Amino acid sequence: MKRRDFVTATAAIGAASLAAGSSNAVASPDNTPDRQEFKLKYAPHFNMFKNSAGDDPIDQLKFAADQGFTAWEDNGMKKRDVDLQSKIAKTMEQLGMQMGVFVAHGSIGNLTFARKDKDVWASVLKDLSDSIEVAKRVNAKWVTVVPGNVDETGRDRLAMGYQTANVIELLRRCAEILEPHNIVMVLEPLNWFANHGGTFLKGSPQAYSICKAVDSPSCKILFDIYHQQITEGNLIPNIGKCWDEIGYFQCGDNPGRKEPGTGEINYQNVFKYIHSRGYDGVLGMEHGNSKKGAEGEQAVIEAYVEADNFQVNSKT
Repeated sequence: MKRRDFVTATAAIGAASLAAGSSNAVASPDNTPDRQEFKLKYAPHFNMFKNSAGDDPIDQLKFAADQGFTAWEDNGMKKRDVDLQSKIAKTMEQLGMQMGVFVAHGSIGNLTFARKDKDVWASVLKDLSDSIEVAKRVNAKWVTVVPGNVDETGRDRLAMGYQTANVIELLRRCAEILEPHNIVMVLEPLNWFANHGGTFLKGSPQAYSICKAVDSPSCKILFDIYHQQITEGNLIPNIGKCWDEIGYFQCGDNPGRKEPGTGEINYQNVFKYIHSRGYDGVLGMEHGNSKKGAEGEQAVIEAYVEADNFQVNSKT
């Protein structure tokens, strides 16, 4: 592809030269190129740019900001040292970057929500309570929740209606904990085909109906475009149908779960639609790099420059 050929030929030039060559880069009066100006808040994660920025997480944040990224996400933030959490938050504030999600409770492979278990449910509520302090420390508005697996085997398995009722009940209790702090748990449907067979949430219509039933501003959908391309496709219509319950997006092309432009999804059109709806939240770059080293990192940057290069319809 021409984009990949371009990236290969210019990787050594570095991010500044890349931004200068983009139609979205703006030159200052002294002809020094400013940072790339993205239309949406794409959020890289730690180690995505480590070959270019080094191992230090603060340097990685600064590198991403220099490329024009205005958000960041870190699934593992909750497990990081408190001092590092504070340092990350301070650096992001100085750089004008917004924090995306971290995982508050990610249960995969267990019947955490689908069955009523007093001790298990108490541990879930504790996870949500513990996440509040972290969220406040790092200025995070959203936290990810994966509500375990569906009960599908055994003689005593519950009918789906009972499982769904249990999930809604526990999510309501979680929401009650988060609402006073204006923190939003985002529920992530995961595909059964490539990664997470058996998870309770697997599609946007299901997640939409559950969020409607929970009926809380602290319970919304994390629409992972990669997962939903695999599970249901028809991305733009499905995003539109559950728009009022979507709190957060994540990206990744399919197949391969790499940067936009490496698979079948027309990310330029998807991003254009999300932008046209007035979305002001974060889009997490929850994917790998298709190429190794600094060259691969430049390919990721260029992929988002290209996908973000959509025409904005003027309003009259």
